Amino acid sequence: MELKITCIPGDGIGPEIVGEARKVLDAVAAKYGHVIHYTDILMGGASIDACGVPLTEEAIATAKSADAVLMGSIGGDTSTSPWYKLPPNLRPEAGLLAIRKALNLFANLRPAVLYDELTGACPLKEEIAAAGFDMMIMRELTGGLYFGERRTTESDGVKTAVDTLVYNENEIRRIAVKGFEIARKRRGKVTSVDKANVLDSSRLWRQVVEEVAGDYPEVTLEHMLVDNCAMQLVKDPAQFDVILTENMFGDILSDEASMVTGSIGMLASASLNDTKFGLYEPSHGSAPDIAGKDIANPIATVLSAAMMLRYSFDLDTEADAIEQAVKQVLKEGYRTSDIMSEGCTPVGCRQMGDLLAERI
Repeated sequence: MELKITCIPGDGIGPEIVGEARKVLDAVAAKYGHVIHYTDILMGGASIDACGVPLTEEAIATAKSADAVLMGSIGGDTSTSPWYKLPPNLRPEAGLLAIRKALNLFANLRPAVLYDELTGACPLKEEIAAAGFDMMIMRELTGGLYFGERRTTESDGVKTAVDTLVYNENEIRRIAVKGFEIARKRRGKVTSVDKANVLDSSRLWRQVVEEVAGDYPEVTLEHMLVDNCAMQLVKDPAQFDVILTENMFGDILSDEASMVTGSIGMLASASLNDTKFGLYEPSHGSAPDIAGKDIANPIATVLSAAMMLRYSFDLDTEADAIEQAVKQVLKEGYRTSDIMSEGCTPVGCRQMGDLLAERI
């Protein structure tokens, strides 16, 4: 199979971690008989330095011509970087918003996995951490409160701010379909999270999700109110497989889930459109303070590459091989500095990439 992948190395540690992810992808391609065509584009601070804007139209066109996009991290130190003296529409993060819009990336996937070897880093009670968890949070990314009409007015000296939460049934249906498709590749359970006891938008959300569930009889559906879900994530995270929810709830719950894993350096993410196309990136930032020191953890980017193989190319066996390589390297006791614990072997970014590639 031929895979056309656009890479966005980005800023800070981005080029380092993308380089190691490509190393692992090349090992997969060699083992399973695939051919990968990479094309690099600039985005974020790197694009500002070279082109004066955080994302060019040419870069967008290159991304659209690929089968998937693999991204490192963008941005810099907001207190010292000259990028943050620019207007907001010219800062590095504006490039990310622009590419999401241009590629119609409406479905955000953030897995939260607690590896057996890292249970000591989990902040939950020992008996809860011992059970482990492996969930996928499916967040609607382009609608809801963040994208509704907003205004601030003043009357008789009193300021009033209004933010509008809007969803139509088509927006809900397309994210629900993605959620059930992902669940079918996992353990076959969807927990749809809403606030249907209060919000009309949530009542519509629940209705449409139930309609979509009828097309997936092999997937179990349950509904859960968002406040209860927030509690259950720290009480019994092992119960979750796919959490399907709207934009603001997904923003909050995915951050909560990331923290109970104990290490954001291990967390991948993906943003998908209504085809197989997706943009895959680690959940962490650009960490400019450690850039170029060969101490970054590339595992989140490597796992993002595994998600790319699974969801954009339907190469489940190859994705499994990457995920098993990560588990094996952790089992053997190799650690980058952010996940280091007593008795383990410290390695740098490049060596971690080598170890993962060798175990494919």
